[in-house]
Amino acid sequence: MMNSEMRTGGQSVTVEDLVKRFGTFTAVDRISFSVTTGEIFGLLGPNGAGKSTTIRMLCGILTPTSGTGRVAGFDIFTEAEKIKHSIGYMSQKFSLYEDMTPFENIRFYLGIYSVPTRLWKERTQWVLETTRLGEVENRLTRDLPPGWRQRLALGCAMLHRPDILFLDEPTSGVDPITRRRFWAFIKKLAAEGVTVFVTTHYMDEAEYCDRIVMINEGKIAASGAPEKIVREMFPQDPKADLNDVFISLMTRKVQ
Repeated sequence: MMNSEMRTGGQSVTVEDLVKRFGTFTAVDRISFSVTTGEIFGLLGPNGAGKSTTIRMLCGILTPTSGTGRVAGFDIFTEAEKIKHSIGYMSQKFSLYEDMTPFENIRFYLGIYSVPTRLWKERTQWVLETTRLGEVENRLTRDLPPGWRQRLALGCAMLHRPDILFLDEPTSGVDPITRRRFWAFIKKLAAEGVTVFVTTHYMDEAEYCDRIVMINEGKIAASGAPEKIVREMFPQDPKADLNDVFISLMTRKVQ
């Protein structure tokens, strides 16, 4: 796989005036942003704001209505299949097979991602070690705690060593300690040069991001580094945080 930075000159994702309509309903309304190679980029917003629709368009799952966009150098309209093979994607809902073991899930996704069989042993061991699931590799996945299943899902999304990783609300439903460990792993991936694009509605998680975009009713309400957004919104309040920004922006009527 060609490194995305080589293909895009430092931009792993670029989006301009992206729109997605379902009949008369506009889920995503002319949003524009870019994601730099190797950064942790967050897309924030309440339920129904358009986060999952946006990430599915970028992953080649949904075709946009209009606008332009490129992911890993590929066009989101015409090269969706190439995008799917160039990224890792972890969906909002747990998507692995619960009646299979972690080992069996890993082997299944090695085949899905067309990883050469000569690499299967090394990749399997890497995922089991990275996710700390080696001791339970032969237990049924449905018997594992939610946080462990999330680690397995993330590991499977990384099997083909993608340059870009898309995580759609990856820590939904897991406890705070597991969330903290999950984000420690994400930061480690970014430090190794992986671009991480994550959607979340947890403001404490957003603070781990290098840059964020806040979206409401399908439109961008704010963008930039988390601390910069807070300073711009509440310049006179040193105690203000992203929660204050989120509440303020998401209760406004979008123009």
